[in-house]
Amino acid sequence: MNQQRYRAHDVTREDRADGAILLRTRHPMGPVDRCTTDWLHRWADQTPDAVFLAERYGRGWREVSYAMALDQVRAIAAALMDRGMGPQTPILIISGNGVDHGLLTLAAQYVGVPTVPVAEQYALIPAAHGHLAHAVKVVRPTMVFAADTARFGDALSSDLFDGMERVASVGAGAGVTPFADLLRGGAGDVDAANAAIGPDTVAKILMTSGSTSNPKGVLTSHRMMCANQTQLADALPFLRARPPRILDWLPWNHVFGGSHNFNMMLANGGALYIDNGKPMAGLIDLTLENQTMISGTIAFNVPVGFAMLRDAMKQDTGLRRRYFEDLDMLFYAGASLPQDVWADLEDMAREVRGDVPLMTSSWGLTETAPACLIQHEPTTRSGIVGVPVTGVTVKLIPDEDMRCEVRVKGPTITPGYFEDAEKTAEAFDDEGFFRTGDAMKFVDPDNIAMGLRFDGRISEDFKLLSGTWVRAANLRLDLLIALGGLAADVVITGADRSEIGLMVIPAPALRAHTDVTEDVGALLIPSAAREIITRLRARPVEGSSTRITRAIILADPPSIAEGEITAKGNLNFRKLLTLRASLLERLYDNADPATILI
Repeated sequence: MNQQRYRAHDVTREDRADGAILLRTRHPMGPVDRCTTDWLHRWADQTPDAVFLAERYGRGWREVSYAMALDQVRAIAAALMDRGMGPQTPILIISGNGVDHGLLTLAAQYVGVPTVPVAEQYALIPAAHGHLAHAVKVVRPTMVFAADTARFGDALSSDLFDGMERVASVGAGAGVTPFADLLRGGAGDVDAANAAIGPDTVAKILMTSGSTSNPKGVLTSHRMMCANQTQLADALPFLRARPPRILDWLPWNHVFGGSHNFNMMLANGGALYIDNGKPMAGLIDLTLENQTMISGTIAFNVPVGFAMLRDAMKQDTGLRRRYFEDLDMLFYAGASLPQDVWADLEDMAREVRGDVPLMTSSWGLTETAPACLIQHEPTTRSGIVGVPVTGVTVKLIPDEDMRCEVRVKGPTITPGYFEDAEKTAEAFDDEGFFRTGDAMKFVDPDNIAMGLRFDGRISEDFKLLSGTWVRAANLRLDLLIALGGLAADVVITGADRSEIGLMVIPAPALRAHTDVTEDVGALLIPSAAREIITRLRARPVEGSSTRITRAIILADPPSIAEGEITAKGNLNFRKLLTLRASLLERLYDNADPATILI
């Protein structure tokens, strides 16, 4: 495998008089396609019979070739044109990954109709329909699509969608258009419509997670997505050497699954097999079954997913061999890969093939299409997000500890938020750099080619009453390691207080203690409290900025309906602390029986 990468001399650093640091690479950026559907035409012409999209169908797979996909995309596009749809008539997609979802997305992009995919949980959980209502209010769609009415019928029939055309692939009844009707095509001149698509045409409107404010609609253009695939192939030349293949579950309402991974297959003539499993109890078995049928050349996953696969492969040599034998790259996203999982995966790869595939990660946001930084040098440690991709300039604003706020500029940056000029203006500085809100540090300040490592969200940091800064994101990861399997997650508290506290979201191992009682939103578990105290006292502490003095165990899990969990599955810390303000006050009451004093 060709693992050519940027060399040290390709990364440049400019230290400006105002204190800002600019990072770029001299590595030239390759040619960028006009729009995403040019890729579809290319591969339908060059490799018409190659599989593009596939999903489980009975004991096997429903596979759609590039030639089939182009024919069906053009038919759907003509049907959309017959309905008078265009740039001002978005399509809301409320179900998860699927072949018809992918075909509808490309058909809309073919003729300039924006799609708005949202988390399927918003439709499946009645109490979360408020999130659907917000998306409808923001983007005002003309059509709403769901895969089937058996699962999504309650949402489809909601008065939220009055006046919109409702479309479903399976089970369409009264008032719902069968997806097959779109496949019959129409009289619209799709060739002329597609020729009018340009790099600045909006392809998608992606809703932000809403972890710091109400979700906003991120305008995503063809230029952004096409440029990002060029940048990725510049950094990972094996993508152009042979068509990639992935088995992937990462959701398409999120930029990583729906833009990064989906478009990586489309841009390079690859195959995307949709994994109907997920790294969670009850669904991981589906992933393992699919892995026995389809081996990828690239593996994308979140850390917990890789951990579950690692555990399964330890017990199954056949699965281990099939997973690693043809793998070019193992790519983790969402958080740092635990070092023990990293080491085990390396050992398994060497056992199967004698070497290790490229183990890497990158960094970016919904607003950046997403990849802005990518780990370019082989490494033996997790958490490095690398150097700028081609065509992107990274501006770093360092503090006294050389922790840097990150701002970015380049062809992959969004032009702004849908019909929100105020938020768009706030998002850019006076030089046109997008303010990401993330922080980075140099892996090695004396060797910029080693790149950057993620150092948390600036908005999550807070000060104690003493004026001491608490870097909450890094502290959270440290505490999750210290608490091992006891905590599914933690919320760090202490803003404008004298001490740092901890709200513990219990893992099954913690709930399994025999002395569990509940007290108005908190769990009282004396045996678990002693274990938490022991572990937190044993961890290294560097002053008041990392010392935990108290904890409380939450009885109720975070609620996606209440917005305590975002569409990406991340905790919305601000929302949780607001909704559980009474528990926060109890945490700082030394006499409260639920408070664990460390």
